[in-house]
Amino acid sequence: MTELWWADDDRLLASLGDALEAVRALPRDFVAVGKATYAWHDIDVDLAALTYDSAAEALTERLGVRAETAPLRALTFASSTVAIELELTRDAIVGQVVPARPGTVTACPVPAGVPAAVIDELGYFVIRLIPAGSFRLRIGAGAGPDVLTGWITP
Repeated sequence: MTELWWADDDRLLASLGDALEAVRALPRDFVAVGKATYAWHDIDVDLAALTYDSAAEALTERLGVRAETAPLRALTFASSTVAIELELTRDAIVGQVVPARPGTVTACPVPAGVPAAVIDELGYFVIRLIPAGSFRLRIGAGAGPDVLTGWITP
């Protein structure tokens, strides 16, 4: 049986040193251009800001009151072109785009194996699998620019 290269500490350190040397050999301008290009990859989206979050409202109402938190969380995002009304439950994200326009909505980062949800002609959509961590929604509807919500933490 051949010895695995990562089982030998000296060979592992030599490989890591080679990798670091390769990074140091990259021209600084090349790295700067790559970072700048990535920073503009979503420049054409319309950003939607959070305008309402029932979790924040419930927190101020609960001060001094012993009550169980509601299993439903309502959020509203607004951009220059649409409003996005969301309800987060334990099992799904239910939403509506106002004014209504058909299209698709995707949770970003995209959970493995989950396709984009369809926005129907009334603007309604359902995402059955909620991402485990923080996520954003990307709305692609009609001829206008895509809309990207702020970060949502379940």
